[in-house]
Amino acid sequence: MTTRTVAVTGAGLGGLTAALALRKRGFDVTVFEQASELREVGAGVQLGPNAMRVYAALGLERTIADFSFVPEAHVVRSGKTGAAIATTQMKGVYEAQYGIGYHTMLRADLQGALAAQLPAGVLQFGKKCRAVDSRADGVTLQFEDGTTFDCDVAVGADGIHSAMREHLLGKDSPRFTGTVAYRGVADAATLPKDLLTGDVSVFIGPGASFVYYYIRRGELVNWVALVEESSWRQESWSAEGDLADVKRLYEGWCPVVGDLISHAERCYKWALFDRDPLPRWVDGRIALLGDAAHPMMPYLAQGGCMAIEDGYVLAHELAKAPEAPERALRAYQTARLPRASRVQLMSRKVARVNQTPSLGARIARNLRMAVQKMLNPSQHAYKIEWIYGFDVTR
Repeated sequence: MTTRTVAVTGAGLGGLTAALALRKRGFDVTVFEQASELREVGAGVQLGPNAMRVYAALGLERTIADFSFVPEAHVVRSGKTGAAIATTQMKGVYEAQYGIGYHTMLRADLQGALAAQLPAGVLQFGKKCRAVDSRADGVTLQFEDGTTFDCDVAVGADGIHSAMREHLLGKDSPRFTGTVAYRGVADAATLPKDLLTGDVSVFIGPGASFVYYYIRRGELVNWVALVEESSWRQESWSAEGDLADVKRLYEGWCPVVGDLISHAERCYKWALFDRDPLPRWVDGRIALLGDAAHPMMPYLAQGGCMAIEDGYVLAHELAKAPEAPERALRAYQTARLPRASRVQLMSRKVARVNQTPSLGARIARNLRMAVQKMLNPSQHAYKIEWIYGFDVTR
């Protein structure tokens, strides 16, 4: 029987991208989101060339350019002085090197733009999946409101606590990484002139790091403070933090960090969790993508990008073999699991390197980056050309 109906649980970047890619290939798709609406929270997102290629293939590159920002460079900086340790030019260079640029934006702007591409009725809110019934000829989803939905294929894009993942692999708990993230947004017009550069700037220091970049055409600045802190383990994008507490955590750091924190009206705080790479993402006609399959730390800014890649590849494989969905989903897993797992583990490594408490290790790291830049100025400080150069649309 040919696959026609696909249910996607979760309206994050991966779920919405999968829905758009599937619809482009003629599938009947419904997206079920547990929240009552797409809420705007203080969270930015960076889309490397690997993710931007997907949106170019879906005809959305110009739409995204209207509300995003193209940073000049990626700069690793000393947390104490702000001095540049390693600079990787991006604007202009990535367009030539990869065929497409690097964009930063408010996550809510991107979600809204993706959702706006879906016809009325495709995206349904207030639908939290609580159980999955998988059969040889299809899947039935059961929701907490008592309703059910029958489909040929079900895609779990419902985050790190995915009900679909639990159905595939049983109940367990994600790993607390020992790091807490604080995120805030500042109005660029209120900042002192020449305070910031138009880069993705990453300040690194013992036990913490701090990132900022412009979003929404340069009108806003998104910042993320990542601190090793074991006493607070709440995972919620809507829990508010205390800006005064964040400033205290960065006392003695470069003044730019404190100034940025001071110009935010509020910040959000949540604990970071991840998982070791999973052995499989697929069972029959059920597949996982995004954080449901490979939650990762944010140090490579690739969590959303990997979910976007997942969504495109899943649609591509189903379109190649709609008469054999089980085989198509296994092909999706074969294509995606090794790459996403490698990015997961490298994200952990970059966290350790950036935030090492050892003075000797920090000196060696800075020297290594400086020598690398002298020998190969165009190479990224984290040597991640293999991530950016990969094209899932080819």
